[in-house]
Amino acid sequence: MPSRRPEPAAPRTLGDWLHWAESQYARSGAALGQIAAEAHDEALYLLLHALQLPLDSSPDVLSRPLTPTEAAAVRTLFRRRLEDRVPAAYLTRETWLGGLRFHVDERVIIPRSYFVELIPQLPDLLPGVKVRRAVDVCTGSGCLAILLARQFPRAQIDALDLSPDALAVARLNRDAHRLQSRIALHPSDVFDAVPPVPYDIILSNPPYEPSAHVDRQAAEFRAEPRLAHDGGPDGLAIIRKLLAQARERLAPHGIVVIEVGGLRRAISREFRALAPEWLPTADGTDCVCLFRAARLT
Repeated sequence: MPSRRPEPAAPRTLGDWLHWAESQYARSGAALGQIAAEAHDEALYLLLHALQLPLDSSPDVLSRPLTPTEAAAVRTLFRRRLEDRVPAAYLTRETWLGGLRFHVDERVIIPRSYFVELIPQLPDLLPGVKVRRAVDVCTGSGCLAILLARQFPRAQIDALDLSPDALAVARLNRDAHRLQSRIALHPSDVFDAVPPVPYDIILSNPPYEPSAHVDRQAAEFRAEPRLAHDGGPDGLAIIRKLLAQARERLAPHGIVVIEVGGLRRAISREFRALAPEWLPTADGTDCVCLFRAARLT
């Protein structure tokens, strides 16, 4: 009679639970990319958050045993993440960009942007310019407006969004970072409700996914507001409007920088006359384009 394989031991330490969680991710087929690209990283983040441990905890923390109450809470957390497909950032009500914590919830897209690495490079793209006014179009949670305000401490920042819900979250983040005097929030469809002023920088991570692609998104991405994803039939609807309205809103030395996802070929084709410049990113995606005021006039 064949011997029965012993049942695997129940997870005991944080390291055990991390191994267990990784196996659950593999079985579930959960989509990643909203706060981490790897199951290990997202699972560890959720575990540390659930146990109220610092995100920069040393590896020694993996040997920490969980109490029965903590273990039950961890199981519930991963059931919501992997069975209900609730995005991790909506479970923790936070995300981190540029070393800063931001509140997020179901009212806004979970921010992930190449501008985290590119905003510190913007002064090099405007040599000799003292940036006094910048705008974040389609601001969502307001995180990029806040990063702009920190990069340019003498600048006034406008943050625009069509969604009142998104602006409510942006207000929470602006106030948490004590930037009420420097960041003005505006309910506006691109620039429709904002009078023309000469910006040194117009920055945007707009909706750029083609509608048909949005229809096929994984459950985790469908949990985010569709308004923040859907860029119209070809993904370019908001970008076209932004560039058309930018003409009368840029200082003579000003720049427009837009994150465009997989639309590089379409942008290069449709806006060839505007001479888009592509900014290099660490992973080689290079999906942020720059337009200069002289070409938009």
